Order: sequence, then C-alpha cells, then structure tokens
Amino acid sequence: MTKKADKKDKLIAGWREWAQLPELGVEMIKVKIDTGAKTSSIHAFDIFPFTYMGNDWAQFDIHPIQDNDLIIHTCACPIVDYRWITSSTGHRQQRFIIQTSFTMGDFSSRIEISLANRDEMGFRMLIGRNALKGEVLVDPKHSFLLSHKALLIKK
Repeated sequence: MTKKADKKDKLIAGWREWAQLPELGVEMIKVKIDTGAKTSSIHAFDIFPFTYMGNDWAQFDIHPIQDNDLIIHTCACPIVDYRWITSSTGHRQQRFIIQTSFTMGDFSSRIEISLANRDEMGFRMLIGRNALKGEVLVDPKHSFLLSHKALLIKK
C-alpha cells in the first residue's frame, strides 16, 4: 500500500520563485528550489566572522539580483552552526550557517542558510528541501507559481 500526500493543505511552487528575506532587508531575490539539496544557500561575499556578546556572528555582503553587482546588502547575523557542505560539483567546504526569516508567496518560515560563493551559479539563492518543511510541493514544469505578482513588479 502506498501513502498518498495530502496535497490540499500544501502550497505548490515552481522550480524558481521570487522570495524575501525580511530580517536581512532583502525585498526580492530570485531563488531556485532544489529538492535534491538538503540545505539552503545564499551567495555571500566579504564574509567577516566576529564575536558579539560572547556569541559567534558573521557580517557579509550579498547581491540579491543576479547580474547586478551595484545593489549590495550588508548583513550581520548570529552563526547558528558550522557545517561541511558538498556542492553540486562535489566540492566540500565548511560553511557558516545562519538562521533568518524567509517568505515566498504565502509561505513564511525561519530557515537555515549556508553562506557560500555562488557567483558562478545561475541563482543567488538555492532553497533546499529542509526549508520547505513539508508544506510546499514543487512543480518542476512551472516557474513563479507563488510569486506571480512579484514577477510583474520586476519586469
């Protein structure tokens, strides 16, 4: 007997969507949803770890818009973990993990994100399956199903 997913309570996202990271001040970032990846990742550069009130923090810059290096957000977040992550190219590296709020259409959650150099990748941010928390299904044939209004604003 096979178990069927209860789809009526789940949102359906396309393989790419527009999202927001409110705590980081990012109003729009195009994300690729990759259910093959466990952890989410964002393109971060000039990463500077520091200690604040006895806790590890990271200051970093991000370019939220692909192919636009003029828009820069400088962020600072507590580091919640250090993890060894294997990239899609098989390269293994230890990364800082932060936690922040994430919104994609009607879906909002706190997610963990690894800070990585994604400059050569097609998307500034990759959303892994852990971020979807079993509440979002992905339709790989479509894009921008949750964020069609945001897409109209960006055109």
